[in-house]
Amino acid sequence: MNKTEQNLHLALNGEAQASIRYRAFAKQADTEGYSGVARLFRAAAIAEKVHATSHQSVLKAEEQIILDLNSEDKMTLAIAQLESEGSVKTTAENLKTALDGETEEFQKMYPAMIRDAVAENAIDARHSLEYAMSIEMIHAKLFKKALRDPAEVQTSVYHICPLCGHTVENQPPNKCPYCGVDATKFIVVD
Repeated sequence: MNKTEQNLHLALNGEAQASIRYRAFAKQADTEGYSGVARLFRAAAIAEKVHATSHQSVLKAEEQIILDLNSEDKMTLAIAQLESEGSVKTTAENLKTALDGETEEFQKMYPAMIRDAVAENAIDARHSLEYAMSIEMIHAKLFKKALRDPAEVQTSVYHICPLCGHTVENQPPNKCPYCGVDATKFIVVD
């Protein structure tokens, strides 16, 4: 297994875990009455699943991780486990955790993985990793905004590109600026 394949496996697992974690954070935000923040977490969870699916597709890996993300029963168990471990805290703490994680990914993790993909001439892997890195920057901005003032996102609606995970607040572009998917294909979280 070359370095790019190793990186894709790490990224795939990380994105799958983030998707589960953000669903748990959404549940907590709903409990605390932060419905806008809960929508943001649900939108990010969908985008992370898109990233995991993309990485998995490049790897031509087994379907197990994505099947777990598609199973409500398995998601409910995973969320309950996070809650019992104390990994789900207050909404403000969860936003800070999410912001820190996304920042780490776009500043350090993905750039290093992209360099490896370039060095190994792994073009499909590079594209998958670059999409994820770009979208993690957007997630960090959205989490930072919500952390600053949860009321700012109270009425927000989110649109997620089904191909690259691009996450847009309120009004999607006509076409995804990252991958060109038409806005009518975007997944809406309202």
